[in-house]
Amino acid sequence: MKTLAILAASASLSASAAMADFSMSFSGWGNIPSCTNGSPNTVGNPAFTLNDVPPGTTQIEFRLKDLDVPNYNHGGGKMKLQVNGSVKIPAGSFKYKSPCPPSGRHTYEWTATAMKGGKALAKASARKQYP
Repeated sequence: MKTLAILAASASLSASAAMADFSMSFSGWGNIPSCTNGSPNTVGNPAFTLNDVPPGTTQIEFRLKDLDVPNYNHGGGKMKLQVNGSVKIPAGSFKYKSPCPPSGRHTYEWTATAMKGGKALAKASARKQYP
């Protein structure tokens, strides 16, 4: 019985130590050139809204992934900031390789990771199709 209680307590501690989530959104791709030839342009990021960012966050790391071609590196950016709660990241704050599917419509996912001292505190993501 003691073993079960210790295992239950250990599982509870592991679950509470897991990375939390926050939320993010972006309304569109911003003012980027149309691209459907598979050769992305280097462009400024769209505007992001982040909510429920964990207290103590000192940096947000952004990454873009084409879910239809997940091995292609679209890059992203890092923003140093002191924040908790909600924050708006203006368009053009960092550069990345634009969405640019070689054919048809692709689904892209932005991921934001809240960081403090090199440690990931929480993650958020938002998806949109292009074009």
